[in-house]
Amino acid sequence: MTLRLSEFDFDLPDAHIALRPAQPRDSARLLVVRSGEALQDRVVRDLPDFLRPGDALVFNDTRVIPARLNGTRSRDGQTVKVEATLHQRRAPGRWTAFMKPGKRLRPGDRVRFTGPGEAAPLEAVIEAKGEGGEVILAFDLAGAALDAAIAAVGLMPLPPYIAAKRAEDERDRADYQTVYAREDGSVAAPTAGLHFTPSLLGALAARGVSQHFVTLHVGAGTFLPVKTDNVADHHMHAEYGVVSADVADALNAVRAAGGRIVCVGTTALRLLESATSPQGMIAPFAGETAIFITPGYAFRAADVLMTNFHLPKSTLFMLVSAFAGQAAMRAAYAHAIETGYRFYSYGDASLLFRAA
Repeated sequence: MTLRLSEFDFDLPDAHIALRPAQPRDSARLLVVRSGEALQDRVVRDLPDFLRPGDALVFNDTRVIPARLNGTRSRDGQTVKVEATLHQRRAPGRWTAFMKPGKRLRPGDRVRFTGPGEAAPLEAVIEAKGEGGEVILAFDLAGAALDAAIAAVGLMPLPPYIAAKRAEDERDRADYQTVYAREDGSVAAPTAGLHFTPSLLGALAARGVSQHFVTLHVGAGTFLPVKTDNVADHHMHAEYGVVSADVADALNAVRAAGGRIVCVGTTALRLLESATSPQGMIAPFAGETAIFITPGYAFRAADVLMTNFHLPKSTLFMLVSAFAGQAAMRAAYAHAIETGYRFYSYGDASLLFRAA
C-alpha cells in the first residue's frame, strides 16, 4: 500500500495553536476516540474514568535540557550570528545539532555560544557537516561540565510553531517539563505528559492503574517536516531510549493478567513498540530507534494512547492514524477544530483506543 503525503493534510487555523498550557495542567480538554462510538469531549482529569484497575500507564521520564544555543561563528577574522539546536549526544563532549544559517558553516569553524547574564561563554568546533543544516559540534568541555555550561547559556527549545509567535521566557522552564521528568537528554518535551499533575497521578493510583517509566530522549528531528510525496521515502532521525528489565517484566505481567498498556505520548509508544517482539513480548531495550509508524503497521504493545493534537502531514499524525484508523482520526481532528480544541505542544489532548 503506497501512502501519499496528501492523505495526512488538513487545514488548521493559526488560532488553534496553543502558546501557553492550560492552568492547571489537568484542566486541558480531552477528546476520547473509540472506533464505532461517538466522540466524547472531556477534560484530562477525567482520565481515570476510562481506565480499569489492572491497566498500566507508561510514561516517558526524559527531561528537556535548554538545548537552543545562540552565538557567533568565527572564520578569518569574520563573525556571523548563528543558532544551534542540539539534537543528539554522540559522546561526552560531542552533540549533533541543527544550525542556522547552515549554508555558511564549514567543518573547522569555531563557534562561541553566549547566554543571558554573566554565564561564561561555551565554545565548540564544527567537526562535520551533514544535510539540512545538521552538524557535529565538538565542545571544549565534556560530561558534567558541558551539561552545566549548556544549562547556563542555553534556552528552552520551544517548538518552531510556538517560537515563531513569541520568545521563550522563564515560565517555559517549568511549563515545558513534565512533573516526573528525571533523565536529562531531550530537546523536545514528551508533550502528552505535560498534562499530568500530582493529584491526577494520585487519582490514577487510587483507581488501581499502575505507573511505569521508560526513557526516550526526544530529538529535534521530531519537528522536521515530511517532504517526500511517497511517505515510505521519509527518513526518520534515530533517538536513544531505555526500557529496563523491571519495567519489561512488569508490563508483560500486566498483559498476562488481562490489563491494558496505556502509553502517555507517542514517544513512549514508539519506544515500547521498538522493544516488543512480533509475538507481543516486551524485552529490555537500550539503544537507538528510528521506528516509523504509518497506517498498516501491526501494533505489538500499546492498547491505548494519550497524545496531543499534531501537525498536518507530520509523522505523528501518521502514527495516530495508524493507531486509531485514518477515517476516525480525520473525523476526530475535524471535530477538534470545529469545537475549539488547542493544538500542539501546549495544547489539549486526545485519548485513543486502538482500532481493531
